[in-house]
Amino acid sequence: MNIHDFDDIRPFLPEELPEVYDRLLADPEFGAVLAFVFPDIPSETLAQGMRSCKTNLEFQLKMVYPMLQQLLQKAATSLTSNFQPIDGERDRSHTFISNHRDIVLDSALLSYVLHDNGYNTVEIAIGDNLLIRPWIRDLVRVNKSFIVQRALTMRQMLLASAHMSKYMHFCINEKKENIWIAQREGRAKDSNDRTQESVLKMMAIGGDLRNLNIVPLAITYEYDPCDYLKAQEMQNKRDIEGFKKSQQDDLDNMRTGIFGWKGKIHYHAAPCINAWLDTLPTDMPKADYFRAVAEHIDQEIHRHYHLYAGNYVAADLLQETTVHDTHYTAAEKAQFEAYVEKRLAMVQLENPDTAFLRQCILTMYANPVFNHEAAL
Repeated sequence: MNIHDFDDIRPFLPEELPEVYDRLLADPEFGAVLAFVFPDIPSETLAQGMRSCKTNLEFQLKMVYPMLQQLLQKAATSLTSNFQPIDGERDRSHTFISNHRDIVLDSALLSYVLHDNGYNTVEIAIGDNLLIRPWIRDLVRVNKSFIVQRALTMRQMLLASAHMSKYMHFCINEKKENIWIAQREGRAKDSNDRTQESVLKMMAIGGDLRNLNIVPLAITYEYDPCDYLKAQEMQNKRDIEGFKKSQQDDLDNMRTGIFGWKGKIHYHAAPCINAWLDTLPTDMPKADYFRAVAEHIDQEIHRHYHLYAGNYVAADLLQETTVHDTHYTAAEKAQFEAYVEKRLAMVQLENPDTAFLRQCILTMYANPVFNHEAAL
């Protein structure tokens, strides 16, 4: 295998970047996004800065990293991380598999904190359903993303899964790049984070899972900017048979997730699962094997959540108890209850079911508590 076997899904190569920069800079919508993100920098200066980036990593460090710095100052209280469990493995690349909260920022902030901790950034698995503009498709491939092909026939899906799996193994073992992939297709709207066995089966098509050096990663946001949008979607799915989000819905979720208030953010890596994989019986049936791996990844993610007062308040409100009240003050409870009411007021539905929507939002914040407690 060589890199050109994956031309249809891989990130752009350094020699391809100048032509891609020209396409991006000629796109009025991309220009408007640049002006919004960097309002104080002339467009000519931004264009010059982009064209000075000779590699994807340079683009991330010169263009994306400063944007994330500015974003965090406006939309977060803090960003912390813990990669100690893999600090002794800096000589090899890893596949980070995480819970999925935000369409864009989960992977973007992972690269940010990895760089700050002295690691290489990640190549990002991103579904082509989100690449709804040509400039978005170009931009993510500049930003070290590879494409997950969706909306295919069963036969096409099997071929595409094998193709991507081979690329992931090539990426880890030949390119020596880190990878990020979500534990499931799409975000867990209710924050009940569970690894889809189909994701692991796809990853195993290209070779032994040990070769991917899988690291479970727990991502926790104090506040989810899209919580009210997720609740709104849940009511639509309940009330409208066959409801599916529109492209505009996806854009709204991406924009809200990026720029909305997140409070405290924490990334916590669990140990690489290779040593644990070695404890499994060699003759274990495949179905049992993938189920066990998924459950182990889930337990590691759940154990390493960094929970906040609002999570515990939500758990108690949802169950109408006070069993978690040592984790929050009366003031923090009142603050979170007021927050939930504000989010409910933002829902835009013709006939909002307020009791249902409130339960949805509380469930989003409470499930990490229930899963964390079950994993200890």
